Amino acid sequence: MQPLQRENIRLAATVMLIRDNPAGLQVYMVKRPGRGDFPDLHVFPGGKVDEDDWQPDSCPKLTDQEASARLGVSAGGLRYWVAVARECFEECGVLLANSATGPIQLDAAQQQSVGASRQNLLQGDITWTTVLQQQQVTIASDRLVYFSHWITPPSVPRRFDTRFFLAAMPADQNAAADTDETADDGHWVNPSEALENARQGEWQMIEPTKRSLETLSQYSSVEQALQEVDSERHVTPWTEAAGQQGMQPFRPDWSGIAK
Repeated sequence: MQPLQRENIRLAATVMLIRDNPAGLQVYMVKRPGRGDFPDLHVFPGGKVDEDDWQPDSCPKLTDQEASARLGVSAGGLRYWVAVARECFEECGVLLANSATGPIQLDAAQQQSVGASRQNLLQGDITWTTVLQQQQVTIASDRLVYFSHWITPPSVPRRFDTRFFLAAMPADQNAAADTDETADDGHWVNPSEALENARQGEWQMIEPTKRSLETLSQYSSVEQALQEVDSERHVTPWTEAAGQQGMQPFRPDWSGIAK
């Protein structure tokens, strides 16, 4: 199993929440505050993989062997699915989870309960495991699709070994950024519009974010995006130039042949 940190590189996970909109596919982005890691950048929700993210029982639809094979690691790959679901809940209040009968569907009372659990988690009063137990749910690992792998270049003092994931925004939930961790309330934005904001100098972004948005801009719907990514047809070949920006091979054994 990979160590959570090696030298100045920390394991991390990021999620791109997408939804359909009359104006086209939209993705949820937040702006980092002017302090800490990646200040003032527009990014997707995410964060560090923690020791407590080793929770195989919380992902009954995915084994660690299957998760690790998808990422091309020997063991411990399931931690990324747990971490990205936790970070999604912490940073934007979206619970990517299944009940005993399938994807959760929250009524008004359940939405209030989930909101209270989020606040307690953010305050450190309960753990992520407790949240899942309280809500009687498990992580929707079947709806978190592995997207890409990036490592912050050596020129940055604090580096992250980050796996990107894609997920559909649940129709009965609302995204609301944790403003203690972000500089705004978050944005639903068309990928092409976000890239234009970056070109105009209105939004600051790093290369992994731009590359991800370029890929998402090719899709017209959530269904199309999920199908293409799940089939790994979105993956572009690794190049030395991309590697200098932090791009890693999608998976060490990836052949570029769609499933």
